[in-house]
Amino acid sequence: MQRHEAPTIAIVEDDPIMGESLVERLSLEGYRSVWLTTGDEALTALRGKRPDLLVCDIRLPDMTGEELYHSLLPRLGGTPVVFMTGFSDVSQAVRLVRAGADDYLTKPFAVDEFLTRIGDLLRSRGIGAGDPDAVLGTSPTIRQVEQLLRRVSDVHSTLIITGESGVGKEVAARFVHQISKRAEAPFMAVNCAAIPSELIDSEVFGHEKGAFTGAHALHRGYAERAADGVLFLDEVGELPLPLQAKLLRLVQERVFFRVGGEKPLPFAARLICATNVDLEQRAREGSFRRDLFYRLNVIPVTVPPLRDRRDDVLLLLQTYLRQFAEAFQRPAQRLTPHAEATALAYEWPGNVRELRNRIERAVALATGPWIGADDLFPEVATVDDFGEDTDWPQLTAVRDESERTHILVTLQRANGQLGKAADLLGVGRTTLWEKMRRLGIAVEHTE
Repeated sequence: MQRHEAPTIAIVEDDPIMGESLVERLSLEGYRSVWLTTGDEALTALRGKRPDLLVCDIRLPDMTGEELYHSLLPRLGGTPVVFMTGFSDVSQAVRLVRAGADDYLTKPFAVDEFLTRIGDLLRSRGIGAGDPDAVLGTSPTIRQVEQLLRRVSDVHSTLIITGESGVGKEVAARFVHQISKRAEAPFMAVNCAAIPSELIDSEVFGHEKGAFTGAHALHRGYAERAADGVLFLDEVGELPLPLQAKLLRLVQERVFFRVGGEKPLPFAARLICATNVDLEQRAREGSFRRDLFYRLNVIPVTVPPLRDRRDDVLLLLQTYLRQFAEAFQRPAQRLTPHAEATALAYEWPGNVRELRNRIERAVALATGPWIGADDLFPEVATVDDFGEDTDWPQLTAVRDESERTHILVTLQRANGQLGKAADLLGVGRTTLWEKMRRLGIAVEHTE
């Protein structure tokens, strides 16, 4: 998810003129900056605090930028790192990129180039980039879903969210809650498929003391605890028929009864349901009440599978990499070009849940700054030797290979149509054609 606050950039630079000019320009561009002048000051200031991006000079008065980087590496997680270096220190900067740093700039450099580089890095992490209102993702399909959710966030009508398992239906429901006027009220999530059928009535609607054997005290169910917030029923298609009747009354009359109770209780929350099954088909088969289906299907929203929004894959991977690296205190920093290409080509049958699990495992087992294709997909016979000491590629080669792979994947998605591919990549047709020519990509089909 993208964040709304201004990104924080830490600058480690002992030159007062350079440091002050960068801070002033970053402020004008809407960034927050922290200026540190020594390695020791940086180690102290960044203890327990992580900036969104770190810019560091190679030469510092008390240590080298390389020494500082390796000291900070366990705390940095997925934080992008850019080094500033004089021409004589370029070899050291290349060595740092090899160790996991993201980029380097040779002094003197144009400030506009500096801003472009850091902007690209922040965008790759989904931080402070693009449309500030883009929360669920950046792909056109998920943006349409987000716009619809925003329009109905404060509508009282029942919302039903459909989609394959793992696409993020609960994420969408929580998003609606967070942006609505009910944001300060409870969000009560119930997985209808995970609660035994003999207990679900009591769990959802509560029970009175003595209502059945073992009911030693009054129990307030999810519907009551939701108060005037949101009651989220996940996998609502798995509700048994008797409970469907009680849910129908709750939707129609806005009241419910505890098990063993005689007093109707008002239902003030908004009801949001989710399912990965075809409720209309189940209604035709008789396993789901037809009248309940029509009551729930007031505002239907479908969350598309991840294979239909590949523009979000790298953004999600980088976001989760950053989160897990921080949580686990692991040195993982970046995905190798091969890992990115493999992830973009993968179909993701388990959707966002699978993506999250794969990057969590990869980060937890990481021993260095790079996450390779073999780390993300250990079940596939693939060799990703990016980062090995032998035949280390130059930075320009890495950029070209990453760009080439992404263009090929985009052309495949666009069915070879150059104009459509250019639109997906956000560049003009001429620009795309020139890049393809430079990278040796043949144009097989054009519009």
